[in-house]
Amino acid sequence: MTGFVYAPPADPPVVIHADDQVLVVDKQAGLLSVPGRGEDRADCLIARLRVGFPTVLLVHRLDLDTSGVMVFALTPHAQRHLSRQFEERRTRKVYVARVAGRLQPDTGRVDLPLIVDWPNRPRQKVDHVEGRAAQTDWRVVRASEYETRVRLMPVTGRSHQLRVHMAETGHPILGDPLYATGAAADHPRLMLHAESLRFRHPDSEVQIGFSAPVPF
Repeated sequence: MTGFVYAPPADPPVVIHADDQVLVVDKQAGLLSVPGRGEDRADCLIARLRVGFPTVLLVHRLDLDTSGVMVFALTPHAQRHLSRQFEERRTRKVYVARVAGRLQPDTGRVDLPLIVDWPNRPRQKVDHVEGRAAQTDWRVVRASEYETRVRLMPVTGRSHQLRVHMAETGHPILGDPLYATGAAADHPRLMLHAESLRFRHPDSEVQIGFSAPVPF
């Protein structure tokens, strides 16, 4: 990502749901979830949300280039409760991606352990000795000879998991600046969107779900 210039979209955050415990939003592609290093990367989703929701607290993140559903806590209790659900894999996340080539078969699982590629941070890589377990289920929505629209259901939540796993299958996510090359990288954005998220409400323990329309 040499020469990268952070230029986040100017549009205000899209709030999907808010109550006294949780805040659910649709994050735009190109916007950091939390501040990056340096004053030029201080603008981020949580900072923008703090204007209207001063008590907002981080629970999880989406990559800069990924759009879609994120949940934030509005109380320390909600933050602890939601964080535990993510850690214990009790949330359900569904992403939509466009990947290069025809992905076959129509359903499957990638099971490849991941670790940070230290000399090339923030890249991640497969490491069967030191890597942490990582699994991603996929289900093809439609496919042509040149690309496939697929739903991705991460079982684990490793950094860049979906991006590395798809690249390792030989079908990188289109527009990926880190893991796609050639024509696959030549797209206006990373074609990855967090379409839906299900979790238990910190107060009622009732499972609730939210979704955001896919913008590509």
